[in-house]
Formats: sequence, C-alpha cells, structure tokens
Amino acid sequence: MPRSAFVALLPLVLAFGAAAASQPASPPDVLPATASSAAYRAEIEGWRDGRVERLTADTGWLTLAGLHPLVQGEQTLGSDPASDVVLPSSAPPRVGTLRIDGRRATIEIRPGVAVTVDGEPLAGGELVTDATGDPTILELGPVSFFVIERGEELFLRVRDRDHPDRARFAGIDSFPIDEAWRFDARFVPYEPVKQIPVANILGIVSDEPSWGAVVFERGGSTYSIDALAEPGDEELFLIFADETSGKETYGAGRYLYVDAPDEDGRVDLDFNRAYNPPCAFTEFATCPLPPRQNRLPLRIEAGEKTYKAAGH
Repeated sequence: MPRSAFVALLPLVLAFGAAAASQPASPPDVLPATASSAAYRAEIEGWRDGRVERLTADTGWLTLAGLHPLVQGEQTLGSDPASDVVLPSSAPPRVGTLRIDGRRATIEIRPGVAVTVDGEPLAGGELVTDATGDPTILELGPVSFFVIERGEELFLRVRDRDHPDRARFAGIDSFPIDEAWRFDARFVPYEPVKQIPVANILGIVSDEPSWGAVVFERGGSTYSIDALAEPGDEELFLIFADETSGKETYGAGRYLYVDAPDEDGRVDLDFNRAYNPPCAFTEFATCPLPPRQNRLPLRIEAGEKTYKAAGH
C-alpha cells in the first residue's frame, strides 16, 4: 500500500499525539452491556449477512480462478493448455497476447474473440493495473481478468462466475456473538510514523506505514495491534493472529476494520467483526499476513472460524 494511501489519517495522528500522552497506561476494559444488546446482536448478524453476500457475489473471492505471474515480454492467453497463461475452459483456446514492458502492460486480442471492457469491445491497448484502485477489467463470457501489482511483481488475476467454489460454499462458521469481545480501545499514535514489514502469502515483503497502535485491555493484561489503512478509507485495518489461529480459526490470522479514532483518541474495537482473509477461501489471493508484533498471546473467541467448503 503506497504511503499516499495513509495521508487521510495524518490529521488524526497529529491531533491525538497530545491526548495520548495524557491517557492512563491501561485503557478501559470491555464496553458496558446496555439495553441495546438485542439491537447490537441484530447489527452483527446484519454485518455477517452482508459479508456472505459480498463473498458470494459475481466479483467475490469465491470466483477467483487463477493468479498468474507475468514476465517481461510476450505471453499468450487462452484455454489451450499450451498457452503461457491458461484461462478457464469456457474461454476460447487462443484469446490474445499480453506484453509486459517494465511495469507497463498491453494486450492484443485475436480477431473474432469477443473481449469487452465496461461493455465495449476491445481489440487491444494498454491495461491499467490495480495500483490505481481501478484496473482495466477484461470480460469474456463468465471469465474476467486484470493485472495486479504486488511489490515489484505483476500478476494476472482471473475470475470465473461459474467457478465450482461458489457452488461449494456452505456458509461461514463463527463464534457466538459476545459483547465481552467489544472494547473501548485507545489509539496510540507513532511519531514519527513507523514503517513495519508486512509479508504476504506469496512471500513478498513490503514496508508499510503504521500511524499508530490500537491498545486494549483484557483480564488485567494490555494488548496492542499495529494498525494500517487502505486507500480512500478513514478506517484502521488490523491484521492479527491469536492463540486460536490454526485451531478454531484460520492459521494465517484474521482481519478487522475499525472506525478511525474519535476526537479523544478512542476506538470501538469489536472482535465480533473479525473475519477470514481471502486466502481462507481461495488459493489465488495475495493476503498480507500478521506482522510479528500483531500475534497476540490471547485466545480471541470471537468472529469467524476456519472456513470449510461443502464436502470437506
């Protein structure tokens, strides 16, 4: 994630610096139970329903059908097994030629192959990668594909609306909703911004800026999670593992978004919204993994459990 993606959070860091210094060493514990417990449960259930809807959508993670490393020069695309990049069987045997020159990607489509972009026919041209947040997505029947950047590497990500993973989806098992895992946490800013190494599941490591840590207390002990953010958001992105990882929950950790701190530097940290990374559902994702300091010596019995597809 580029440094510019985090600029939106910089005013928060500056504003909370002085406030953080005056805060007690240990933040308040679990948010108190209120008469709104039923409404809270309904809110979390609604969030879980939305999560399933996004996951199973035409562009959800269950449609991923390929992640192909791209090399400098030309590579052919098509369903023909002899192609450099093999597409799903519903695609024509030969779709076209992809060319990589540095970090620039262009494509030439074979005559008679009906590839479209935003509903318009495409014969060829330059492809915008996902580094901009809005890649050029080429569609060919139920199949779509686009170029992504991960570190210094380029890959072709392929989706297939007819992928069998969608049919095998059997829901997501989760821990019972429990407000004891919702915390009135504290945001502790880093001044200067701290660069932390974050590896992804492909083994690519990049230094990412963390504007601060989310600190909470459980059972008399204090825990801290270095926070990241994503382009265009004013939310904090937490990548963490805990003592349920590899047991009840996904071995490579889980993700959690929280709203940016309020004017007092407080954060509503709700582990009932902790969710599995895309790699729990598909082998073709490029999930970032929890940095060492975000591996908590605590059993977080909240949020999503390990995913198991039907028949597994």
